Amino acid sequence: MKLDLTDMLFSLSEALDIVEHEMTGVQSAHGKHVAYLTALMGKGAGFKGEELSDFVCTAMLHDNAFTEYVREEYTSGDVVDVSELKKRADMLSTDDYLCFISGSKHSVAGEKNIQLIPFGTDIKNIILYHHENSDGTGVFKTTDKDTSLKSQIVHLADTVDVIWNILTLTEEEYAQMREKIAALSGIMFSPKSVELFLSHVSFEKLSKLKAGDPEALLKEEIETIEKNYTDSQIHDIALFFAKIVDCKSSFTRYHCVGAAEKADLLAKYYAFPEDKAIRFYLSAALHDIGKLVIQNDILEKRGKLNEKEFTNIKTHAEATKHILSKIKNFEDITAWASNHHEKLDGSGYPKGLKAEALTFEDRLMACIDIYQALTEPRPYKTPISHKKAIEMMRDMAKNNKIDEGIVNDMETVFA
Repeated sequence: MKLDLTDMLFSLSEALDIVEHEMTGVQSAHGKHVAYLTALMGKGAGFKGEELSDFVCTAMLHDNAFTEYVREEYTSGDVVDVSELKKRADMLSTDDYLCFISGSKHSVAGEKNIQLIPFGTDIKNIILYHHENSDGTGVFKTTDKDTSLKSQIVHLADTVDVIWNILTLTEEEYAQMREKIAALSGIMFSPKSVELFLSHVSFEKLSKLKAGDPEALLKEEIETIEKNYTDSQIHDIALFFAKIVDCKSSFTRYHCVGAAEKADLLAKYYAFPEDKAIRFYLSAALHDIGKLVIQNDILEKRGKLNEKEFTNIKTHAEATKHILSKIKNFEDITAWASNHHEKLDGSGYPKGLKAEALTFEDRLMACIDIYQALTEPRPYKTPISHKKAIEMMRDMAKNNKIDEGIVNDMETVFA
């Protein structure tokens, strides 16, 4: 399958940034800000072409495992909230920042996750060590002799965006920031990364973020590369995305992964051509990516949603469309993913499409989503059996909600 991986990663980053902002108060577009600073410093270090693109995309996704461990890290009494850090007059002291990132398991999980992405160059350990300090007082107690320059650059870029609001930074504040960063050379930041920041991250370049789209700025700095990927690589990419979506809420911990597995089985059953089968699998893995923008207090509400909450949660389908529509040649994948809550009688959402407007693949995705939700465990319910799920879906089919023929086929395939 031919794919512009950079487009995909940019789209995911947008959703991840919303989650991180919601849960910690860190600046919006955090991932892209870190990526932009990384691009400027990386180019200064001599990285170029695919190596620079892979490095910047890795930096953009440095917090890809954030949703897996956010509750543990940000509810611990040993962790200082970002908003509190910003209020401190002595911000950016080594002790304060260490307190903020102590026990940072998301670095370990993020490193494991990012290995699923089939980059063309080596990005090993960039994420794993992106909280390491030059003097060995970081999470893993490694000095800058034991970590790569790439990891050191991401550490500095990440810290800058966490501590300072670079979107409102004045020239005077920029000068003060440079002084503090220089003072921490060899303590928190490696001397080489400090040199790169001071030499290549000017006030003028930072100011571009105030007026411009960070994604557009990034695309000016790096190459976007469209390549052919094997089915196995696409499966890995899909798993990377699905895991992140599923970890947003404990209520849907394995939903996208499970839906993708069932999409794979049904694509084989219906003898989809190879390229179509892998695209359908990817669509299933991504169908709920819009839920990353829904607040967790709604996603994890144990009782019945009120009208306002239900209206809010329904926006995830449109959000899925918004995120995926930015990716080149994803028109079919976007449609299949974003139409998974449409019903044959027009009672679904987001568009209220009726049977004649829904393709077979749209109908199939809707049935997969329902079956997966019924048969998976949730904190508020036990999974129901295959037999019971099919019975319930048959009732829905009789009421012209979903495709009866697909339900019958699912009874056979999933038995």
